[in-house]
Formats: sequence, structure tokens, C-alpha cells
Amino acid sequence: MRMPLPTPHPSTAGPSQRGAIATKLLGVIVILGALGFAGYWFFIRSDSAAKPKIENTKVSAGGAVDGTWKLTPNGAKGSFVGYRVHEQFADGLVDNEATGRTHDVSGAMTVKGTQVTDVSITANLATLKSDKDFRDQRLHSSGLETDKFPTATFVSTAPLTLPSAPKKGATVKLSVTGDLTLHGVTKSVTAPLEGRWDGNTIQVVGEVPITMSDFSISPPTSPLIAEVDDHGTLEMQLFFTK
Repeated sequence: MRMPLPTPHPSTAGPSQRGAIATKLLGVIVILGALGFAGYWFFIRSDSAAKPKIENTKVSAGGAVDGTWKLTPNGAKGSFVGYRVHEQFADGLVDNEATGRTHDVSGAMTVKGTQVTDVSITANLATLKSDKDFRDQRLHSSGLETDKFPTATFVSTAPLTLPSAPKKGATVKLSVTGDLTLHGVTKSVTAPLEGRWDGNTIQVVGEVPITMSDFSISPPTSPLIAEVDDHGTLEMQLFFTK
């Protein structure tokens, strides 16, 4: 006697139910995508600071340019030293420009005629601040390792000769050569600068390209940041007064 073959049961989910399930799955995907974007927007995305530039401060009558000029205490006039690097997120799909700055800087220089000598700048990197706390905290133990190497310095090693005696309100472009100490490593660098004297203040801005490996710096990584470029820029905007 033949046994009857089992009759396949029809799907318990009709077309409308399957459509509803698909809609829910699509909704979950959209939500996860939105959460990923929100995570990027609030935790990864950076609002990089504008590059430093000479400010057209008011020109004052009187005063001589010759003499010793010192950085205003703790960036009272806006002096800062900082960095600019590129970060990659999501395996290179997202590229950020990150900037951090410290206003805890000190320094001095001497001007006599067309000669600028004894340039020295010291920055407290332990107080670097960007737009993301997680990045700032990371630099204490990786990358710059500011807990171990909190100080960066630049000391000129040769006189800087100006093309002519400084004129008030005029911006001049020049370069200064000196020893840069970063992450406990000292290297000779030539820094392209712009300077302006307004009678009361000498303003200096500049950008120095930095290759991290030259200073034994391993680019920092974290679960949020896939990779940081091995090269970046050391930036400065300095205001000297007598």
C-alpha cells in the first residue's frame, strides 16, 4: 500500500506580511546607517581651524623696532602653536583635517637693524586642545606622547637677515633656520615665516612641514580613527611685544 506523500504547507506569511517584514528590515538598515552617520558627525568629524595668517592690526606712531621682543604671556594677544594633520576613518572612506592648538607659549627674539637673532620659542604641548576630547586625551599617551614629552622648542641657529629695515604695517616673507625639538628629538629645520610690525607688536605666522617618523613619532590610532598620516604641519601665530 502506498503512503500518501506529505503535502507541502503553504507559507504562513502572505505577500502583505512579507512586505511588512522587508519594510522593517529596511527600516533597521536605515536606522543603523543613520546611527553610523551620527557617530561620524558627533564623534569623528572635525571642524578644523583656519590656517594662521597675518592680522592687519592698527599701526601706531612712535616706537623703535630695535630691541628685545617677548611673546605676550599665555597667548594674551592670541599667540599659539599647533598642528594640522589628516585622519582617515572607516578604512579610508572618510578623511578629516584635524587641528589642535596651545596658547601656553613663551619666547623672545632680538631685532637690530636688518638682523633678527636669538629667536627662541617654547610651547607646552600638554595643553594642546582640538575640537575632540578623545583626540586630546589620546595624545597624552600616543603620538606626541605629551605626558613624556610635554615641551616643544625652537631655537634659531643663524641670524635672520631682513631685505630692508622693517616698515610699520608692511608684511615681509622670510625664513629662519634653527633646531626644533619635538618628542625628545632635535632636528634642524628651516621655517618659512611672514612678519609684520605695527609699532607696538611684531606679529609672526608660519607653517613647518613635519614628518612624524623624523621625530620618532608613531601616528596615533584608536577604535574611532583608522589611521593618521605620517606627515603634518606645525603651525604658529605669535605676537611679540617689548
